[in-house]
Amino acid sequence: MQVKISDSIKYIGVDDKTIDLFESQYLVPNGISYNSYLIIDEKVAIMDTVDKRKTDEWLENLDRELNGRTPDYLVISHLEPDHASNIKVVSEKYPSMKLVGNAKTFSMLPQFFPDFDFADKTVTVKEGDELELGSHKLTFIMAPMVHWPEVMVSYENAEKVLFSADGFGTFGTLDAQEDDWACEARRYYFNICGKYGVQVQNLLKKAAKLDIRKICPLHGPVLDENLGWYIGLYDIWSKYEPETDGVFIAYCSVHGNTAKAAEKLCEIVKSKTDKKVSIADLSRTDLAEDIEDAFRFSRMVVIAPSYDGGVFPIMNDFLHHLKIKGYKNRKVAMVENGSWAPSAAKTMRAYLEEMKNVEICPTVVTIRSAVKEENISQLEQLADEILA
Repeated sequence: MQVKISDSIKYIGVDDKTIDLFESQYLVPNGISYNSYLIIDEKVAIMDTVDKRKTDEWLENLDRELNGRTPDYLVISHLEPDHASNIKVVSEKYPSMKLVGNAKTFSMLPQFFPDFDFADKTVTVKEGDELELGSHKLTFIMAPMVHWPEVMVSYENAEKVLFSADGFGTFGTLDAQEDDWACEARRYYFNICGKYGVQVQNLLKKAAKLDIRKICPLHGPVLDENLGWYIGLYDIWSKYEPETDGVFIAYCSVHGNTAKAAEKLCEIVKSKTDKKVSIADLSRTDLAEDIEDAFRFSRMVVIAPSYDGGVFPIMNDFLHHLKIKGYKNRKVAMVENGSWAPSAAKTMRAYLEEMKNVEICPTVVTIRSAVKEENISQLEQLADEILA
């Protein structure tokens, strides 16, 4: 897909429409883009490569935009293979080209290319270092653990472009981007970078000192309008603040009785508030979207059957993912089902108590198999507590 950035900065990335799982775990029904850029000036700089799945197409794009020029530099923002798989390939094609990275970049590079001798090809940069290309100049900003330790971003001073690595990325190919950028960007952020809110905040503070007119991420569309809105969302997300004042009801059910309890609670909550209420059957929805919604909403109710002396595995997996992604600063309520020895709430509470600043509602509704009349009044009380 042709993407116009400027006369001097060219898009040479590729769309991958055949991939089913990003990182072998995230559903990508609309594929993924691997973004790469080329800055053409007195000297020429490639900004990252792409995944090995798209080597040939990327090299064609690179050759077309080089138009006979030889690249002087390859800037390595991030060593994850979906961006760095072709470092050796392009280095062998252009042996005079220098590799630009930080000390951590070059300490990790041999792990991916053990038979690649790059010792005389490196330009090692640190925070604030600059690379002159002519009228264009790159300033390097270290961004460790956003979301790998070697990550850095680059600011091009002449056209005021931030090459943001995985920051501000989304799932989806460039020709399949939805109008709601936030939906796929949020799912991407919380599942890829969610654990590293402190590090994202550190990077945002550095970026706040720059005059940024365009953001060029390694996945998803180039951003060149209303940048304050995009940066504002990243600020909310990385502070672990709720984006939406509402209730997310996450449930799973073995034979349908727990599902009926969740649906009844959803009906009750909606009758008591004009806040947004969303419900998801964790067994039948995309886990990454469920994680996204848990972080998006200010309140959550988890509803699950007891299973093997604990909680149904789907809920266990959901809560485990929330824990490792740093879920915090929310109010949560619990509903359990147990035909003879209810244990789900105890297991869910153990997860929630390990999460920072999670307020657990005092009422825990215990259902014995099917929902009964006395459970309705308990669900009413729980709804009042979660909305308070």
